[in-house]
Amino acid sequence: MNQSIKPNNGSLDLDMQVCFALYSAQLAMNKVYRKLLKALGLTYPQYLVMMVLWEQDAQSVSEIGERLYLDSATLTPLLKRLETAELVKRARSRADERQVEICLTSQGKALRESAQSVPEAILCSTQCEPEHLRQLRDDLHALRGRLADSDLSA
Repeated sequence: MNQSIKPNNGSLDLDMQVCFALYSAQLAMNKVYRKLLKALGLTYPQYLVMMVLWEQDAQSVSEIGERLYLDSATLTPLLKRLETAELVKRARSRADERQVEICLTSQGKALRESAQSVPEAILCSTQCEPEHLRQLRDDLHALRGRLADSDLSA
């Protein structure tokens, strides 16, 4: 037996990978969201943009991108589709012509009311206690921060 080949210690077993647990949970979560958001006419990334704008209307593309960890190349087509759906308006900033500002339309503002049921439906789908989900969310935020600060993320 070649000495450089070590017996499998489980470190490469798929089910032992945190990344796979996150990835597969994300796929399952997106499947649930897809069903809920279909009635709103939104995809999950569009829903995220709308939530950012429902929190604070009239933001620049770069502000939305920072909040969602998306670059403008990913965000721009998404915003164009939201504009085509008449949920947002894109306009050059008066303060800085280089910036594009995104504002909710009246239709986009009204959609917020219809979206109010989504978080509760997600909570029910998880079959978890709210405190458990809050802790999981906080742990994932902390993990994201540590990964972003790691030497390998640069």
